[in-house]
Amino acid sequence: MHPEIARIQSMLAAGGYVADRDVATAVYLSMTLRKPLLIEGAAGVGKTEVAKVMAAALHADLIRLQCYEGLDATTALYEWNYQKQLLHIRLTEQSDRTIEQREQEIFSDAFLLKRPLLEAITRPQAPVLLVDEVDRADVEFESFLLEVLSDFQVSIPEIGTIRATTIPYVVLTSNRTRELGDALRRRCLYLWIDYPTYEKELQIVLAKVPGINADLAAQVSAFMQMVRRVRLDKVPGIAETIDWGAALLALHRDHLDREAVEQTLGALFKSQEDARAVRTQWLDAWLRALERLRGEPQPWTQAQVERAAAEAAGVWR
Repeated sequence: MHPEIARIQSMLAAGGYVADRDVATAVYLSMTLRKPLLIEGAAGVGKTEVAKVMAAALHADLIRLQCYEGLDATTALYEWNYQKQLLHIRLTEQSDRTIEQREQEIFSDAFLLKRPLLEAITRPQAPVLLVDEVDRADVEFESFLLEVLSDFQVSIPEIGTIRATTIPYVVLTSNRTRELGDALRRRCLYLWIDYPTYEKELQIVLAKVPGINADLAAQVSAFMQMVRRVRLDKVPGIAETIDWGAALLALHRDHLDREAVEQTLGALFKSQEDARAVRTQWLDAWLRALERLRGEPQPWTQAQVERAAAEAAGVWR
């Protein structure tokens, strides 16, 4: 492995992020080439976490722009503090300044409310700019964002053009609820993050759930591999796995059984239909497969877990 990529992998690991070579390489290239990194994947696989860990590792500020339908350039870029401007006008009504001088005063930095994009390009030290769930924003906003990320400058009519003093590190995430435009994709490096393998998920659980015993962590990780083989409305991601591990720990559980799982279904499944389907259709088969797996020496491999999952699948087919 390239020594710099290994260094990035270690850097992410120090921040609690278990990164494989693809993730480490993409982060390295994004940081080195100063190109935005577009990360796609299902919800909960750790896309947003990449930006958070990058910021921590670089000792940089994290500036987050959460995208949603209807987000406009004003909300993302800047607004004028109208109340403060009005107050200033009233306080200076009796001054001998000209109208032009007073206009210049109220349209200055002192009255400018910087929103995430403007904040990111005006920081003296490069921050990490996270444009989260960009696929939720409208196409028009995507076009505007493309312009900002191309030149790292914005134009404010009353002030003029503001250029970035330092180029921020940019991470965009997408859950693919809408297909992004080719123009935006071409401006970015691309990374797809899939659901983790059993071994990777086990590493994450052990790193993110302090105090969990190795046997319970192994059962939780194997259980999740079975969960993701069935059709659910909302497939649980890594975030749910971590929450589940913490919930089991809070209830002083040291292994999975039907009672432990049913008590904590709310940490894993976010719809009544999914929870009911798991409880009534698949849970017994998964627990039997886990029990058989527990008879084998640890550490388990991906192949062993897949075989156990396939055996469980045979029960409900």
